[in-house]
Amino acid sequence: MPSSGSSLSSSIGSRKKPEIDLASLAEQFDTDGFCVAESVIPPEDVQSVIPRMDALIAGDYETGVPPHSGFRPGDPTDRLIKIDQPHLSDHMVRSFVSHPEIGRCAAEATGAGWVQLWAVQLLVKPSGSGSGGHIGFHQDMQHWTKWFRGEVFTGWVALTEVELDCGPMTFVRGSHRWGLNENPSHFRDTDLDEQSESIPRPDTAEWEEIAATMTSGSVSFHHRLTYHGSRSNVSGKSRRSFAVHLRTENSDPLDTIGGYYNENLEDPDLCPVIYSE
Repeated sequence: MPSSGSSLSSSIGSRKKPEIDLASLAEQFDTDGFCVAESVIPPEDVQSVIPRMDALIAGDYETGVPPHSGFRPGDPTDRLIKIDQPHLSDHMVRSFVSHPEIGRCAAEATGAGWVQLWAVQLLVKPSGSGSGGHIGFHQDMQHWTKWFRGEVFTGWVALTEVELDCGPMTFVRGSHRWGLNENPSHFRDTDLDEQSESIPRPDTAEWEEIAATMTSGSVSFHHRLTYHGSRSNVSGKSRRSFAVHLRTENSDPLDTIGGYYNENLEDPDLCPVIYSE
């Protein structure tokens, strides 16, 4: 008999495709370095996966396999909770993060004919976490140079309404055109205002922050070189999301010894192809 998680997960992604303005995604992604696809995931799918998110935080691993790294039961919960590779541990989470609509929108944003998921992060930002919920402005590629070259990027799936007071993902418009910053990442630094002054940029470039407010079930996508970060959640409710790291046919895995994220690309459970023409 299948587990309750398995039976529920079988229905994820099988419902009617939502109406999304796909044409605008590619234009915004190219121009701004990010885009937002509204109402990608049906509400019933979002509500089904939230209890599984809580189960993982509590240490309930449905598959018997713990996540790769990150938060463990007993760790502080008054700051950003991050679990790496949660889909190893739960069938429903695995189905959710490989939702075909995420793949379809990712392909439209990038013009790809093929999209593979290669990493996942479960993220919960508690309200009142102060600077413990801050993520400093950084480029994802600052962390990925030892694993990939080419078109790798991120989707961020909102599981709750994300308003300005929730500490939304904040993008620096057009910063994907500034080149790779080879200095250390500010990911763990909490003073975002200082970073906006100190991060190098072309002389003519403006630092324009865009807070990505989103409805539950919406997905943002951002370029590997787009600066992004987030500030405090003061909304009175937790901000919940999954970050899904993706690649297209225009990417090349590097032959890195001990490179976990590029050594498992042939494993369809860990790294499913979520779109193919």
